[in-house]
Amino acid sequence: QVQLVESGGGLVQAGGSLRLSCAASGRAFRYYSMGWFRQAPGKEREFVTTISWNGVDKYYADSVKGRFTIVRDNAKNTVYLQMNNLKPEDTAVYYCAASLGSYNYLPNFNSWGQGTQVTVSS
Repeated sequence: QVQLVESGGGLVQAGGSLRLSCAASGRAFRYYSMGWFRQAPGKEREFVTTISWNGVDKYYADSVKGRFTIVRDNAKNTVYLQMNNLKPEDTAVYYCAASLGSYNYLPNFNSWGQGTQVTVSS
């Protein structure tokens, strides 16, 4: 099973940008679909975006479409989430996740990182 470690969270003003990183262990990273999910206080964890094993196909939640971009570098075993034009409602703990299934079948995402906090002030 792949091990995931997120970094890059922090405090930013509304309208600002952050880039999250997720470093994965193991040589099988390139076989995994990868994704980002988030959980705000008092709410359930929700889907943000996913990417196919080769980086070609991407899937975004409507709430982040046009503002967030997911990319991966299989040579570095890393997936990134570029977040632009951040809003206070983007405040949450962001989790990296991995799946050996299709990037657009969310129930198969069953390997999780520990999460990184993103706080957007108004």
